[in-house]
Amino acid sequence: MVEDRGPSCLIVGNYCHDVLIKDDTVIGESLGGAASFISGVLDVFSISSTYISKVGTDFSYPVTHPALICPSFKTTVFHAHFSSEIKREERVLKRVCACDPIAPDDLPNSHFSFGLAVGVGGEILPETLEKMLDICDIVFVDIRALIRVFDSIDGTVMLVDLRETGFYRLLPRIRFLKASTDEAPYVDVEEVRKCCCLVVTNGKEGCVLYEKDKAQQVAPFPTIEVDPTGAGDSFLGGLVAGLVQGLGVPEAALLGNLFGSLTVGVIGFPSSI
Repeated sequence: MVEDRGPSCLIVGNYCHDVLIKDDTVIGESLGGAASFISGVLDVFSISSTYISKVGTDFSYPVTHPALICPSFKTTVFHAHFSSEIKREERVLKRVCACDPIAPDDLPNSHFSFGLAVGVGGEILPETLEKMLDICDIVFVDIRALIRVFDSIDGTVMLVDLRETGFYRLLPRIRFLKASTDEAPYVDVEEVRKCCCLVVTNGKEGCVLYEKDKAQQVAPFPTIEVDPTGAGDSFLGGLVAGLVQGLGVPEAALLGNLFGSLTVGVIGFPSSI
């Protein structure tokens, strides 16, 4: 008799080196990449998960779920620039180094209950997402994986409309699409909600779930924000963990808000989760 191990997850997205810079001074360096924050949440619930991430030989951090080593590439590096001149919480994000993209052949030929496409540095290709949709029952996509582009000179992160990407044709097959309030203008909310659940996160305001015939606000957890890096990733991990545990979507989103609030209270990766 084969043992039933419950739902399984496939998480696709590279690990990164994150460098926080305020007024041209480095104030912190940490493990980055959505996969690192999501693993910190899913591991709390002992959810069976497979991680497909790529790093270079210069990768500096120990991780619970090893990455694929690419000898010809360096690890993806992001510089997050903050300024004391800016009163509201705002940063300029730059990708200063990019590792090898994740190709369809890098994914296992296995079946998964859930798939999470969580690229942050342009590492997920349209054909890679298409294979995820083929091998996973339910796929969650962070919109960053689809609409981020990078300045050819200094790597500044910019956004483009989803319709302008090679991912647009796959939208009807995606079950959950997550976007921040800064990213939501780059999708047509009314169009997206017809085919999937659009989750829009809004920091201390919580999140809103947009489904075919309704929109629902999900309450936040109050916290003091120190560093917003990874909050959306931890939110997504909590959302998925809640659904795996059998919660409804609003309750799972509330759990996501909890993990997001824990993440913004520290610089870099939260060790307390």
